Amino acid sequence: MSTGPVPRTSVAVLAAVGAVLLVVGRLLPSLLDRLDVHPPQVGWAPAVALVVGAGVLGVLAWSTWQSLHKRHERMTSDHGIKLLALAKASSLVGAIVAGGYAGYALAFADAWQTPLGRDRVLHSGFAAIGAVLLVVAALLLERALQVPGDDEDDQGKAPAPDATPA
Repeated sequence: MSTGPVPRTSVAVLAAVGAVLLVVGRLLPSLLDRLDVHPPQVGWAPAVALVVGAGVLGVLAWSTWQSLHKRHERMTSDHGIKLLALAKASSLVGAIVAGGYAGYALAFADAWQTPLGRDRVLHSGFAAIGAVLLVVAALLLERALQVPGDDEDDQGKAPAPDATPA
């Protein structure tokens, strides 16, 4: 069974997911306070891991673009599908994580004068930036995987019908 091309990941959907998680991340500390639980500390490890992941995806996007669009090399369909799945999953996870960490950082912005508040804002803020970089790299990888000649489908134009003489 053959299907059409996979639609591009919508930036609007990713922004909406990020906005919802921003609200959740912002409300999380007050919810934890009501449950008599201390809000967790955020270390540097999540931010570093997200930046490294974004770097890996960025390198994959660049090498894929070079292979498919500059050198016009072929890629097996299995490899392309795996990279596309990685790109789509990474963009969604990146939007979720970016929204959550940004909201968490905003929740402690009023506690900037305290060392613990400043650490939470800085660590969460850098993790949110790393997650945004992950989303950007994932979207670039997805765009790099676009097969040359599929531009008509992305612009909403139907492919030209086969012309068969009568």
